[in-house]
Amino acid sequence: MPLEKHYVRDGKRRIIGSVTTGYVGSFDAIVRDEHEHLVGWSSERFGTTRNEHGHLVSSDTNDPGLLINRKK
Repeated sequence: MPLEKHYVRDGKRRIIGSVTTGYVGSFDAIVRDEHEHLVGWSSERFGTTRNEHGHLVSSDTNDPGLLINRKK
């Protein structure tokens, strides 16, 4: 499966982040902000979403959308 990158845009069509999927292993999607800094990743295998520090954001879903526009 090739890597696929999807851009996330706000209501004014500005890019606010991206999600890259297609990885095999401990994570399935990597989330980056508009400056390409790592925001976190999700794992379908483990059903988790983690932030850039590796802390659990969700232990019951692997939704990369939970990492976009989060308050820091």
